[in-house]
Amino acid sequence: MPVEAHDLLHEFPEHAEKIAQLREESEAFHHLMDEHNWLDSHIRSLEEHGTPVSDFHIEEMKKRRLLLKDRLYALITN
Repeated sequence: MPVEAHDLLHEFPEHAEKIAQLREESEAFHHLMDEHNWLDSHIRSLEEHGTPVSDFHIEEMKKRRLLLKDRLYALITN
């Protein structure tokens, strides 16, 4: 079963140019985005393959992904 993607370009398509600019110009943004993308991919993989993982662990990963997305959005909109 396909799981919804939560990458930045999917979440904020209206900010695609700004995201590309920040990714290229800001090392901090680049690292945060890489971490967010890796975490999103990992969560989706676990969910798509039905990999056994504790509810606590998956929820902690989702909270971390949301925190990263919030930090990235703040950088995008400033």
